This record gives sequence, C-alpha cells and structure tokens, in this order.
Amino acid sequence: MDNYTKVRVASFLGIFLFMAVWEVVFARRPLTTSKKVRWANNLGMIALNPIALRLVFPLLAIDMALIAQQKSWGILNNYALPLWLEVVIAVVALDFIIYLQHVMFHAVPALWRLHMVHHADLDIDLTTGLRFHPVEIIISMGIKLAAVLVIGPSPLAVILFEVVLNGTAMFNHANIFLPFGVDRLLRWVVVTPDMHRVHHSIYPNETNANFGFNLPWWDRLLGTYRPQPREGHLGMTIGLNQFRDAKRLTLPRLLIMPVTRKLGSYPIIRRDPKA
Repeated sequence: MDNYTKVRVASFLGIFLFMAVWEVVFARRPLTTSKKVRWANNLGMIALNPIALRLVFPLLAIDMALIAQQKSWGILNNYALPLWLEVVIAVVALDFIIYLQHVMFHAVPALWRLHMVHHADLDIDLTTGLRFHPVEIIISMGIKLAAVLVIGPSPLAVILFEVVLNGTAMFNHANIFLPFGVDRLLRWVVVTPDMHRVHHSIYPNETNANFGFNLPWWDRLLGTYRPQPREGHLGMTIGLNQFRDAKRLTLPRLLIMPVTRKLGSYPIIRRDPKA
C-alpha cells in the first residue's frame, strides 16, 4: 500500500469513527428508520464505488497530477508559485468545480436520476455523505481528472483536497449537534451539518440550495444559499417525495433506481420555484 492510500484510508477511518461516536453521544435529530438497515445499504453502496472506479479508470486524480506535473500540463504547472500558495489556489479551484458539478447533477434530469440515490435516504448521517451511485462516482472522477489536467495542481494539493473533501462530506452530513453560535461562525469557513441538512429537505426549493460540500462561499456568492429549513431542523422531512417506503430502498433497488423510478419535480430545469 503506497503512502497516498495509507493517508486516505487512515483519514477516512479516523474521521468516520469520530463522527460515528459524536452522532451517538450528541445527536441532532431522532432517526425515523432503522439505522442498522440503512447503514447496511449505505456501506454496501460505498464498498462498490472503489471497485467501479478501478474497473473504468486506469489512473486516479493523484496519478493525473503526477503526470501533469512531469509534462508541465495545466495552468499552475506553468507558474513558479510558493508551494503554500499553489496548494491554496488549487484546493479552492477544485472545490469550486465540485460545487458546479453538484449543481449540474441537480439541473440535468439524466444526471439527477443518478444523484437522487444520494437524496433518497430517509435519514441523514455520516454514511449519507458517502452514499452515491457507482455511475455517479465514475462521472465525478472523469470530471475530477479533467479538472486536474486543466488546473495542474501539485500531487500534495490533490491529496489534501481529497482528504478534506472526504472528511467534510462526512462532517456536514453527520447527525451531530452544534450550538447555534458555533454553527453560525463555522458556516463562514466550512459547510456545517445544519447548513447542508437543508439540502436534504423534501421540498425542491430547499433541495436545490446549499450545494457546497466543503467551502460555503459559493452558495453565498451565487445565490444558492438558504440559511434554515422552513420547518426547522427537528421538524423537517428528509428525503424525496417519491421515495418514502424504507423497505423499497434496499441496496439492489438503489442500484437500479436511476432507470426504474420517477424523477419527481426536483431537477432544476423542471421545477416550480415555489415548490
């Protein structure tokens, strides 16, 4: 196992265990469905995604960063910047691309078919932050590889970005309590659980808000920020209107969901702005 993989695995396990304990000790919301069943389905989906990536791509983002660096491909590889500045620019640029990608998966009906697997969870916790359809993961990796090729981030920047993105995805989906004052301050620098939970509301105009996974600035700058859900965090309903039966959200059904289930009124180009 190379050092990159060791860093990814160690950071993932450490953050996962920390968030899992936090959810037990200081939960934000009571769960509405069986955690044991949900985790079995979500972790099963999570386990499939690395396999799907390796079957499709011979290299990952870190490999592309190394190749681009060797061949001077990409914008940042053609400027002599201090390492710290290059890393900051690269991480911010990659995060903005992830934001745009997320909006695209909500805007285009064909992509929403894949992304609704993530939103169909009837509760939200740290496993929701990692639950994506394998085809969505493959498309996302293709976008990430193209971004690395164009931006030209250093391998260090790519490692840092992926560790931070993975960690913040678990953090901002976690069912954890943060005091209101702490949340209010934190959401100026990072997407908090209360901020992102709005995005998992059953109402389309809340689902299509707060797209950021890591940095919260893009939502504020581009008009997609919504501070709180209309029914409050304890009263809001998580999930999608067309998927309310937990028994029909098993792993096999989640895998075929994009081709067997209705889109609902959620894709941005089809929705009623008042919904």
